[in-house]
Amino acid sequence: MPKRGPAGPAAKGTRRSRKDDPDAVIAALKRLGTKKVRDGMARYGIPSDKAFGVPVGKLQKLAKRLGRNHELAAALWEAGWYEARMLAAYVDDPACVTPTQMDDWCNSFDSWAIVDTVCFALFDRTPHAWRKVRQWSRRPGEFERRAAFALLWGLTVHDKQAGDEPFCEGLLLIERAASDQRHFVKKAVNMALRAIGKRSPGLHAAAVTVAQRLAASADAAARWVGMDALRELTSPAVKGRLAARRRTASR
Repeated sequence: MPKRGPAGPAAKGTRRSRKDDPDAVIAALKRLGTKKVRDGMARYGIPSDKAFGVPVGKLQKLAKRLGRNHELAAALWEAGWYEARMLAAYVDDPACVTPTQMDDWCNSFDSWAIVDTVCFALFDRTPHAWRKVRQWSRRPGEFERRAAFALLWGLTVHDKQAGDEPFCEGLLLIERAASDQRHFVKKAVNMALRAIGKRSPGLHAAAVTVAQRLAASADAAARWVGMDALRELTSPAVKGRLAARRRTASR
């Protein structure tokens, strides 16, 4: 009897698992899509010209079945479909993501939904995240600059080890970008400011100071960012949560 060849994926002629095959995954996405969801994307400012219309919940369920797979994520991103790129953010391995990959993906961001999903589900878990916040905050493109502040926003939740210092540096970037009147930039700047202010009592005081300066600005965009952030940061709910954390920390 002839000897059997190696069973691993490197064996010549071996068929790929459907979980590892980007074509099979994209075919599955196509089956999950609906015209109703695709038509509704425009209401949220999401381009639908290369989309199947798959709800986010179904994307997340598919991602759980697929598991982490850096190579699959790269292939899905290259395919260019909206849902394939969303899925790439969920299945990629943060430990395998390089600064070059982050820049390449950032260069092709074309909607707030892609920006936020990639930054919240993947990029803010990489060791390069803080450097990219600083670099991307200086980029001129609307979605590239949004990515800087979406990433900063995500780090307030997922970087459990960081102290207050890097977030104080983030407040400087927020203040510099607050006069950007583009909708998707100023919304992300505002959300990052609010998120930093809710992270710790010390950061709350610093964020409120920045928000007050912005609220008094002659610039309309900066004034909106500051006033909207102040409404939440000075609310009884936020103050109560921070006071509870202060009491817990003092025990």
